[in-house]
Amino acid sequence: MSSPVRKFPLLVSTALLSAVAGPGLAGDLSVSVDLPRLNTAAYHRPYVAIWIEQPDQTAVRTLAVWYQVAAGRGGEGEGKDWLKDMRTWWRKDGRALTLPADGVSGATRAPGTQTVRIPAARLSTLPAGQYNVVVEAAREQGGRELVRVPFRWGGNAGRTSATGSAELGTVSVAVTR
Repeated sequence: MSSPVRKFPLLVSTALLSAVAGPGLAGDLSVSVDLPRLNTAAYHRPYVAIWIEQPDQTAVRTLAVWYQVAAGRGGEGEGKDWLKDMRTWWRKDGRALTLPADGVSGATRAPGTQTVRIPAARLSTLPAGQYNVVVEAAREQGGRELVRVPFRWGGNAGRTSATGSAELGTVSVAVTR
C-alpha cells in the first residue's frame, strides 16, 4: 500500500507545473514583418515598434523597437529623439520604456522580411486569451503606418496576417506549440 506522504510531492509538482507552464504551453510567438523597398529619392530605413495589446487596445508588452541606436554618418546622434514619431506606440508604452532595452531594442532593418521570435518563457505571464500584435513604422521623409494582427495565446497553434498599404507589407503572427 502506498503512503499518502509519497503522493503529496507528486501532486504538488503537478500543480506547480500547471501553474507555471499554463499559457506557456502555447509555444513561441513569431512575428514576420515585410518592410517594402520604397522607390524614393532619399530612402531611409523605418523606425519600427512591435507590441502586444489587448482587444481594447491596452498595451501589454513591447516586443521589439528598431531605431538608430548609435551615432551615424555625419555625426548625427542616436535616434531616441525620433521614437515619438511612432505616435501610437509612444503614447501607449514607448515613453515609459527605458532604451536601449535588452532583448527588445535594436538597429533599423533593411527592406525585406524581418522575423522576431519570442520564446514562450518571455511570455509566461501572459494569460491565455485573444490579443493583437501591433506593428507601427515611421520613416524620415516618409509616412507612418500601423497594422494590427489578431491572435490567440494559450490555445492551439495558428497563423494570422494583415497587410499594410505603404510603409509596411504583410505582417504575419504565428503561435507554435
